[in-house]
Amino acid sequence: MSEAPIIDPPQAATETPQAEGDAPAQSKKGAKKAEAKAKKEAEKARKAAEREAAQAAAKKADDVDHAKENYGDITPDTKVDAERVSLKKLGEEHLDKTIRLRAWIQNARMQGAKMAFVELREERSWSIQGVIAASPEGKPVSKQMAKWVGGLSLESFVMVEATVKKPLEPVKSCKVSDYELHITKCYLVAPGPEVLGLSLNASNRPVGSLDDEEPAQPAAPTEGVENLSLADAAAPTASLLTHLNNIVMHKRAPVQQAIADVRVAVRKLFSEYLESKGFSQFEPPCLIGAASEGGANVFSMPYFNQKAYLAQSPQFYKQYEIAAGRKRVYCIGPVFRAENSNTPRHMTEFTGLDMEMEIEDDYEEVRDMIEATLMYIFRGLQEKCKDEIEYIRTIYPSEDFLLPEPGKEVRLTFAEGQKLLREEGPEEYRNVSDEEDMSTPQEKALGALIRKKFKTDFYVLDKFPEGARPFYTIEDPNNSKVCNAYDFFMRGQEILSGGQRIHLPGLLEARLRRKGIDPTSSGIKEYVDVFRSAGVPPHGGGGIGLDRVVAWYLNLPSVHLAAYYPRTPKRLFP
Repeated sequence: MSEAPIIDPPQAATETPQAEGDAPAQSKKGAKKAEAKAKKEAEKARKAAEREAAQAAAKKADDVDHAKENYGDITPDTKVDAERVSLKKLGEEHLDKTIRLRAWIQNARMQGAKMAFVELREERSWSIQGVIAASPEGKPVSKQMAKWVGGLSLESFVMVEATVKKPLEPVKSCKVSDYELHITKCYLVAPGPEVLGLSLNASNRPVGSLDDEEPAQPAAPTEGVENLSLADAAAPTASLLTHLNNIVMHKRAPVQQAIADVRVAVRKLFSEYLESKGFSQFEPPCLIGAASEGGANVFSMPYFNQKAYLAQSPQFYKQYEIAAGRKRVYCIGPVFRAENSNTPRHMTEFTGLDMEMEIEDDYEEVRDMIEATLMYIFRGLQEKCKDEIEYIRTIYPSEDFLLPEPGKEVRLTFAEGQKLLREEGPEEYRNVSDEEDMSTPQEKALGALIRKKFKTDFYVLDKFPEGARPFYTIEDPNNSKVCNAYDFFMRGQEILSGGQRIHLPGLLEARLRRKGIDPTSSGIKEYVDVFRSAGVPPHGGGGIGLDRVVAWYLNLPSVHLAAYYPRTPKRLFP
């Protein structure tokens, strides 16, 4: 009998026939691999979750602003204890020290997400670069703070705390180029608008047009579109209309502030010289009860139950001071002319520098005193305003204002000036008359001739035709066709008229009648009576247009640029 095959009992117990369609059974090795893979995927998921949690925590921590006390709108409780230092006085002694500065945002730009550069302007053209960068720990500057400062509107006014540092290289766009400020605090005192009506860049450029009327088709606004540096030559220009309609930005321009500094210097030099020569200052009224000088070009207004006028000049009042016993007087104040003259050399209100003095021997004493005063002013400007003049010339280029050497002043009679025009001037002036006043083009042509011939931009024309002078001007005793009267010129344009006045009432009445003026008319009678009330010595003087002196010395394209708030037939605001 044959033996049956021996079968391993456990194996026999576990093996079952494979049903049709079932997947193959997993081996031990496969199971281990699957288990390892599952563990690996679980670990990977765990690490990913940890990373996400860490990133979320970091983001949450990053969103916490640790510098929120160091920036924002200023409040009554805001304090910055650092020393206040003016940019014009910033020096090596301030290096690495913390200072406080109040300034305008002249320019601002972000550099990445955590750094910003700003140009801070304190006054005039005094500006410095500011840098604000977020620190890793977010204090004293956070990412949010850097972004806020970089987004401030141009011409916002801020107060900053900053450490003075040396830049890697000079900052050419700022006047203070050898230092920069690393900002640690910044508070907004007053915000600027989202879009400026006139950008500082445009306001500090030459006016693009002298027209002060609204154009038929307004140009699309370009100001404020780009954050250009003040020194950027690509900045747009703007018309005089745009400048004056945006008066704050017009006057913020460093060039306008430099012009204003020159203007103030002229006033001071005028007073300084005259007071050194024994002149006393007085204050004439602007409101008067009759049309001064008998002219029609006056502004009238209701004055309680009568009519009043704005003074055309302080002429009568200067003479009253001399009649009252003053030997020499001067005044500085507004003068009003109701003339519908819409030119770059005229305004309806301007500032007059007026003087009057007693004559001892000859009216030339007065002429020469005024000439010496102006020479003192011009030479004083060369010394006191050298930097301002140089800066203005970067915007409005001009040649040096030529002055005659001492003792070689140019004084021509009116007839000599006309003769020079006839002989050496343009063809159209070959037949100019000695008895007719000069036109503006004639004056400019003569100025060019005198500059070429005598090397000066300043000169005097004397002995004007009788018909070209007001009724109170005395005639030349040797030639009744001319008067003891003169005009002073700068660059071929008149800046002063003056002469000897009639001081005898009988002579004054006779000349009034020859001029077609009734000596008994209101305002005139009272003027003539002054010379009857007491003996008045011979005297003379002149009135200088301050705005013109500044404009022509700097060779500006318009006298309106030399005025603080120009008044013209078309402009009464701001």
